[in-house]
Amino acid sequence: MPAPPRARVVATRRLPAPVVSELRASFELVLHDRVEAPPRDDVLASAAGADALLTVPTDRVDAELLDAAGGRLRVIAQYGVGHDNVDLAAATARGVVVTNTPDVLTGATAELTIALLLALARRVAEGDRLVRRGDPWSLSPTFLLGTGLAGRTLGVVGWGRIGREVGRLAAAHGMRVVHASRSSGIPLDRLLADADAVSLHTPLTPETRHLLGEEALARMRPGALLVNTSRGAVVDEQALVRALLAGRLAGAALDVFEDEPDVHPELRRLENVVLTPHIASATHEAREAMGMLCVEALRDALFERTVPRHALNPVAWSRADA
Repeated sequence: MPAPPRARVVATRRLPAPVVSELRASFELVLHDRVEAPPRDDVLASAAGADALLTVPTDRVDAELLDAAGGRLRVIAQYGVGHDNVDLAAATARGVVVTNTPDVLTGATAELTIALLLALARRVAEGDRLVRRGDPWSLSPTFLLGTGLAGRTLGVVGWGRIGREVGRLAAAHGMRVVHASRSSGIPLDRLLADADAVSLHTPLTPETRHLLGEEALARMRPGALLVNTSRGAVVDEQALVRALLAGRLAGAALDVFEDEPDVHPELRRLENVVLTPHIASATHEAREAMGMLCVEALRDALFERTVPRHALNPVAWSRADA
C-alpha cells in the first residue's frame, strides 16, 4: 500500500540549512532557494495546492495569494515577529492560521539597535567611508568628533520584549532610559523633547504609520539621534530628510525603510545617516531559531492538528474545522 502523500510546504526564500533539513524530513518542501524576492507570479503558481506557506515580512500575503493556494491551505508560518504584510482578516475568513516567531530574535535585534546607536554617535560609518575613499587624515584633537552614550537619555518608543532589552543594554552603557508605550511610560511628546536619542520598537499599524512625521520630528530635542529597527513606515522618510538637511537632528540610523528595498536617495547621500539592509535579526543563532519555530508551527498544525502556540489568529482554526 503506497504511503499517503506528505503535506506540501512552500517557502518563499532561501533558509538556513538546518531548517531546510527539518522541513524536508517532515514535508514535501517547495523552496524558492534565493535571497531576493521571487517574482510574484512564481510565488502564486507554486502556492497552488499548498498545505502551508512559509513567508517573510516582505512578502505580500493577501487574498490573491490565499486564493491562489486554494482550499488545502491551513497554516502560514511567518519567519519573523512583524506581520503587517499579512492580511489577517482574509486568512481568518478562509480558516488559515498565521503564526510568527517571537522571543528568539529579541537579543539579536536589541544588539543591532545598540550597534547602530554607537555607530551613529561615534561616526563609525562616516570614518569607514573616509578611509575607504583614501581621503587624507591624521590624528588630531578635533578630528571626526562624536559623542559618548554615558549620561545621555535614550527614549525607547515601544516597551515590548525588544524595547525592554534595548533599554537594558543602553543602561549598561550608562544611559538614562525612558520609554513610551500604549500602556506605560511617559507621553510620547515628552519623550521626544527629553531624549538625546530615540529608538523605535513599535509594530506597524494604522496608528503607528508615520508616528514620527513632520510634527513629531520637530518636537525632538535639537541635535538628537534617531534609530529605527522596527518598520520603515513608522517614520515619514521625507520628513526625516527635511529634518536632517535642516540640521535639527544630528543623525539617523535605519535598518528598515518605507519602500523597502528602495531607500530615499537623500538618505544615501547624507554623511550623518547609517543604513543597514534589514538585518536586525540576522545572526546565525536567531535565524535558525526562528526557522525552528516555523517548523514547530507547521508540525503542530499539519501533524498534531492543534493550534500552534504562536498563532496570531487562533479563531481561524475553529473556522477551518467548521
